[in-house]
Amino acid sequence: MTTHAQRERLLLADLLESSGPDAPTLCEGWTTRDLAAHVVVRERRGDAAAGQIVPQLAGRLERVRGEYARRPYEELIGLIRTGPPRLSPFALKQLDEASNTLEFYVHTEDVRRAVPDWTPREIDQVFADALWARLERAARLLGRRSTVGLVLRRPDGQTVVAHRGSPVVTVTGEPAELTLFVFGRQAAADVTVEGDKAAVAAAYDARLGM
Repeated sequence: MTTHAQRERLLLADLLESSGPDAPTLCEGWTTRDLAAHVVVRERRGDAAAGQIVPQLAGRLERVRGEYARRPYEELIGLIRTGPPRLSPFALKQLDEASNTLEFYVHTEDVRRAVPDWTPREIDQVFADALWARLERAARLLGRRSTVGLVLRRPDGQTVVAHRGSPVVTVTGEPAELTLFVFGRQAAADVTVEGDKAAVAAAYDARLGM
């Protein structure tokens, strides 16, 4: 049975391939080549990928990512499709599903929504619920740098607190759009944001995500 993470992985690989190595992305300063290198390093170079969380290792992460970005683009796409090596923690099916479902969905949208003529992707209810379940677990981590209280709300009223604080901003939208917002793609997310004007501006300016 294909998992959500596996499906999103293949969708991302196909999109990166069809877009070519020099297409824009929503990741500031990154082309599709840079994004592909990031995905590969995250799965295959844990010694460097820790720089996403540990500031002291950020320089090493950037050096290693740059080295991979200089590899043939087709090689990077192949490594993404193949998935992590056997000894990588991401090779464990449960960890892959827990960690990569959101990651690969967001990066697919990073490519799709970076072009002017992008069209919304239809998200089925099963996948929407899967995204929401993972948001419930990851929201506090993703929203930790918000300077205002941040509540994520589905149209049916289900909510999760991404950051405790005051004043409070409530972000309402489908799980896929809330995922993009709390991963730091606020401007690209189709959501409704409620709160006082200054707090809403702070929520949009916050460095959300990993």
